Amino acid sequence: MCLSENAVEIHVNYLRYEQTDKKGAVTRCTWITNLGLDARTLEKAMRIGRSRRKIENETFNTLKNKGYHFEHNYGHGMKWLATVLALLMFLAFSVDQIQQRCCRFFRLLWKGLGTKAKLWASLRNLFNTIVFKSMEALYRRMASTIVFKSNDFRTESCWSEFTGPL
Repeated sequence: MCLSENAVEIHVNYLRYEQTDKKGAVTRCTWITNLGLDARTLEKAMRIGRSRRKIENETFNTLKNKGYHFEHNYGHGMKWLATVLALLMFLAFSVDQIQQRCCRFFRLLWKGLGTKAKLWASLRNLFNTIVFKSMEALYRRMASTIVFKSNDFRTESCWSEFTGPL
């Protein structure tokens, strides 16, 4: 099929997928792709589309609702200010993702506090009142106020488990 009346030379494939759960609820997904589709590639294309959608939805949900305050209005504003603010927010998000993946202390604090919102609030409170030499020192200070079942904060480095590339 062609993409539109104005782009008849651009051909795309349309994939529609429906799934009915045990309660009878139907989930419908559709994709338009320039990849070739046939009987042996349909399922793979569907799985790729669903996984990509899941990643995008979870990421944007986090950016919008989990403390980053990423809203539509970042696309508006004075010449470059909105772009700079959005890029700073994405940078913070990237640093947080690295922390989640690489820093055991971060994960222990997150688990101990229960939510990222509580983690961010605790980080902000300490960060605004005390000067720390490192993030590890900040995490250790936070850990001193939370009861943990293990002594992980006393004996190991924040990055001790990270030995390779992300």
